[in-house]
Amino acid sequence: MAQPPATRTWQGGDVVSTEELIEHDVQLGLGSPWVVIVWDDPVNLMTYVTWVFTSYFAMTKPVAERLMLQVHNSGSAVVATGTREEMERHVEAMHGYGLWATLRRADE
Repeated sequence: MAQPPATRTWQGGDVVSTEELIEHDVQLGLGSPWVVIVWDDPVNLMTYVTWVFTSYFAMTKPVAERLMLQVHNSGSAVVATGTREEMERHVEAMHGYGLWATLRRADE
């Protein structure tokens, strides 16, 4: 089973959130963030998609349910933002769970 994403990163001895590191990289021009998009499919149950989001991304149940409903009702939802390498790992993990997921630049 895939490992959950890191929610904190050490930088110079300080604990910094992943979001802060991404914003810092963007401000320095080191690259724009990428996003993971999960797409609706006719196979997976809504409860299963919610479980994947809570299990893999460590989302709270209300957040996972909101994103699952967005996938179900709108056809897709952005479920993660970060570096390209991180998002590629998340997409592969979603495929491992049987979900249809893609990545793209956040600014597209």
